Amino acid sequence: MKIGIIGSGNIGGTLTRRLRELGHDVTVANSRGPGSLAGLAAETGAAAGTAAEAAHAELVVVAVPLKAVPDLPAADLAGRIVIDADNYYPSRDGRIPEIDAGTPSTRWTAGRLPGAQLVKVFNNIQADHLLRLGRPPGAERRIALPVAGDDATAKRLVMGLVDELGFDPVDAGGLDDSWRQEPGTPVYVTDRDADGVRDGLAAATR
Repeated sequence: MKIGIIGSGNIGGTLTRRLRELGHDVTVANSRGPGSLAGLAAETGAAAGTAAEAAHAELVVVAVPLKAVPDLPAADLAGRIVIDADNYYPSRDGRIPEIDAGTPSTRWTAGRLPGAQLVKVFNNIQADHLLRLGRPPGAERRIALPVAGDDATAKRLVMGLVDELGFDPVDAGGLDDSWRQEPGTPVYVTDRDADGVRDGLAAATR
């Protein structure tokens, strides 16, 4: 699959490595430009590009600080399936009134990327665990990841990718339910199995 990754930090860099290992055609971008990605490109075989170039893929991963979402190439992302791996950290992102008032961060992001089909995943696992702890289907201690999205087709595609990476995908509902996997909830960086993720999603409180 042709996959674009916007963001080359802990999660973006890890997904670049893992998805290239699986044979996907990956273009990675960041805010500093393609020249800053020469090392990652040489290590993984991914193409270093601009955010607009990464956006022209079958599937696009956004893994940037939430405060950088308004700088994304929204027009290029319209009509794309976009994985939102972001989290809202006020100490880093500043206060965002809509999110402070209860809007899930992915719903807020969707409002800034009109026409994109957003799916929330990869935001609740440590990057090192995403890199090292994938397991084959049916393996003991296989970590599960919640996947939230409004479009059923987009969600199925992303859940298949989660499984390919070595994790059990758990349907976490629509974007309005995605707050259940945000920081501070029972499933955040706790490496639960599928039943544990379902229990944690159900137990989450605002």
